[in-house]
Amino acid sequence: MIFALLVVGLAVALAYSFYYNTYTYWARKGVPHEKPLPLIGNLKGIGTKYHFRDINQKIYNKFKGKGPIAGMFAFLTRTAMIMDLDLIKQVLIKDFNYFHDRGIFSNSRDDPLTGHLLTLEGEEWKAMRQKLTPVFSSGKIKQMSGVIIEVGHRLADTMDKEVTTASVEEGDVEIKDLCARFTTDVIGTCAFGLECNSLGDVNAEFRTKGREIFDKPRNSLLVHFLIMNNRLLAQKLRLKVVRDDVTEFFMSAVKNTVEYRLKNNIKRNDFMDQLIQLRAEDQEAAKKGEGIDLSNGLTLEQMAAQAFVFFIAGFETSSSTMAFCLYELALHQDIQDRVREEIETVLGKSNEINYDAISDMTYLEQVIAETLRKHPILPHVGREAKQDYKVPNTDIVIEKGTSALIPIQCIHHDPEIYPKPQEFDPSRFDPEAVRSRHPMAYLPFGEGPRNCIGLRFGKIQSKIGLVSLLRKFKFSPSKRTEIPLIFGNRSFTLNTKYGLHLKVERV
Repeated sequence: MIFALLVVGLAVALAYSFYYNTYTYWARKGVPHEKPLPLIGNLKGIGTKYHFRDINQKIYNKFKGKGPIAGMFAFLTRTAMIMDLDLIKQVLIKDFNYFHDRGIFSNSRDDPLTGHLLTLEGEEWKAMRQKLTPVFSSGKIKQMSGVIIEVGHRLADTMDKEVTTASVEEGDVEIKDLCARFTTDVIGTCAFGLECNSLGDVNAEFRTKGREIFDKPRNSLLVHFLIMNNRLLAQKLRLKVVRDDVTEFFMSAVKNTVEYRLKNNIKRNDFMDQLIQLRAEDQEAAKKGEGIDLSNGLTLEQMAAQAFVFFIAGFETSSSTMAFCLYELALHQDIQDRVREEIETVLGKSNEINYDAISDMTYLEQVIAETLRKHPILPHVGREAKQDYKVPNTDIVIEKGTSALIPIQCIHHDPEIYPKPQEFDPSRFDPEAVRSRHPMAYLPFGEGPRNCIGLRFGKIQSKIGLVSLLRKFKFSPSKRTEIPLIFGNRSFTLNTKYGLHLKVERV
């Protein structure tokens, strides 16, 4: 009995010591910090009452101006919120070698679709990034733009049907889902070479799987957060984040596409073609003993993982950008009229949408930039310190293993950077206005060597979709339009809780 009590007492003492040493970390360092709660740190109410953007904003408002960083905890993970724009530039660009990894869970052995560019680390990430960067060059995007334009025409046709059906309800259309069906068809075609037909069928398989990735995750929200914040333990326990049926679906789609194209010598100048070419080049280099070891060239699993992240990142972010943009244009008819006028002026001669014409629409570019300023799809981006880093001009050291959090939403809504941040004003992105701001004041795609590799593709996809719609339809608030929007808390990305409804009329 006495021995049992000693064991319990020792366990309690060790637990308290661990808790005390963990949660007094920032206080001992003399860094301004938010007081954590046991086990959950500073994530009280995350996913239910609060979103990351709410928690980040509270800390940002409280500590901005009191130092370059503020301390917080994501469960047990010590996190440095970086608020100084000069320091953000150091972390993301100048001192990237200290912060080259995101610190996101991956388990390519048991969960192959997690072994993608977003999660890879070190030399493996560097090798994959070098391989994929040419795939997203301006020239390659231009080659793929024809496919996107074709889907854009189908988007306009589908919207026309929606308007006809919705006429009895005063033209109300749920915009977000329609945009997601468009981007699903684009990504499905470009990444997998498949006609997904999401625009024609709301229950098409690719759209269903895309929706389920976000709406029906493998794990509960609590388990997911624990995996993401204890990734090394999760890897040892061989845990997964992607559902088995989703893995089977995407692995099968890639395998069948690769086999069919190789057998029939089919070339489509899309993402899958580039992966097939990279695989062949790597296998040839491996025979000669050259190249970086990625399992002797891209494996089928690695190809599927890259196509998978291209799919989930591409369809969700671009469709949300389009939907938020149309929402703002519906509330600001003068801006919508100016965008439509630019579209008609640029397309006036050929009357056909093409890559070069889209690139000439400078005001549309500003409108999308302001959309992503006001509605950044990600609340923050993260990096992990791979070695001790002394913050310039301070005595603060961000120690190895500490997460660095860059609060995009907070920066984009900082009234000292963007006066009246809740107002939608594309003139913020007039060339002279952009030059007058700090380069780290606008970060919808991250920055530095680990920024979003598909930003060009995402932007051209969104632009083509918007041009296809704005040429033929006028958008305004309907009786179901939320002003202001009500956002959900369960998804990491920015999403409305009840969809996004607008009144749509033919021009």
